[in-house]
This record gives sequence, structure tokens and C-alpha cells, in this order.
Amino acid sequence: MKILIVEDEPDLLNEIKNFLVKESYVCETAASFIDADEKLAVYHYDVALIDITLPGGSGLQLIENLKRRNTDTGIIIISARDSLDDKLTGLDLGADDYITKPFHLSELNARVKAVLRRRKFEGATSVVFHEIELLPDQGTVHINGTSLILTKKEFELLLFFISNKNRLLTRESIAEHLWGDNIDLADNFDFIYTHINNLRKKIMKNGGKDYIKTVYGIGYKFTDA
Repeated sequence: MKILIVEDEPDLLNEIKNFLVKESYVCETAASFIDADEKLAVYHYDVALIDITLPGGSGLQLIENLKRRNTDTGIIIISARDSLDDKLTGLDLGADDYITKPFHLSELNARVKAVLRRRKFEGATSVVFHEIELLPDQGTVHINGTSLILTKKEFELLLFFISNKNRLLTRESIAEHLWGDNIDLADNFDFIYTHINNLRKKIMKNGGKDYIKTVYGIGYKFTDA
């Protein structure tokens, strides 16, 4: 899962990023309104953590811009202002939650997970596709009830596929979602094939069907069709 952290306090920004990276999220950061708005316009994020007060503009405007683009990105407002007006304005604009500084990182993590469940999995704690069951909070996978051992990237890849089942995903979108915008520096996306091939082999070896369909020259589709 990919998160954008929008925060102008460097220490807090790094603290949040380091914590969430350890929780196996792909994290990108922005310390100003302009930087955040550009990233939100170009890249897709599962969740955006947005501070209200930013250099160059308001986090509330970022939320408004994001909602205008009709994305499914979950939004959590982070603010030092314990203001009911700010909270209500942000929620009215479409934010999913609101957390006030100072806060415990474990609490923030719990709220991120809750937003992901509501946004991506309709509140469910598990994601099921035929014989495959994923538990995102635990990072585990079962096929016909038997545990499947995956690397972190293989798990995120499978979750990304199932969350976008029956959709054509380009190699570029897969790489960007799992590795962040630094993937723009890559010469090619051959490594995507390696990860997908390994995932496919593990699923089939453990009794699952091959749902990963290659669309030559474009990307992949996770489907039973």
C-alpha cells in the first residue's frame, strides 16, 4: 500500500515515514503545498496524510483538489490545530479521518488501516478471491486454508492485483505503486516480470489457479475470465 505524507515539520515527517516504512508501506513525502499538489496530480496513493498548515497553501485546498479528481485515495488530516471548525471543514470536503498533534504513531497506523479497510475492502478484515485469502493487517496469505509464504513485495503485488481485479494494469503503474516515484529512474521494468513470475509459481505450487494474465506489450490483468 502506498502513502503520501504531507507535513512541513522535517522531524515529524521523517518520524512518520520511518515508522510506516517499517510497517511495510511504500511512503512518499511532500513538505509544501506545491510539491504535494503535483504528486497527488501525477501519482495514485492509497492514503494521503495531509497537514492543514503548509508553506504555499492549505491542506484543505489539497483535499478539495484531490476530491475534484475523483480518486479513491483515503485522506487523514494531520494538524496541530485542535479546532472543531477545521475538523468539520476537512470532513465536509471528503476527508476520512482527523488526528491532532501530538499523537502516537501506533494510533496513526491504526487509523491508516481503518481507512484502508473502508476504502479498499469495504470494511472487511480479509480479502478473498476464490481460493485465495489475504489478511492485510497481518500480511498473511492462505490458499484453500493453507498458509502461503510470500516476500513483502510479492504480498503487496498480490494485494494490488486483487484490489484491482479485472483491470488492466500497466507495468509502469505496478512498478510505481510498489516502489514509489523513484521508479522513474529505472531503465526498464524487466524486474516486474521476475516478481510476477515468482508470485505465479508460488500460487500454483500451493494449489491455486493462475489468475495473472499477461497482456503483451502493455501489462497484466488479474482475472478468472
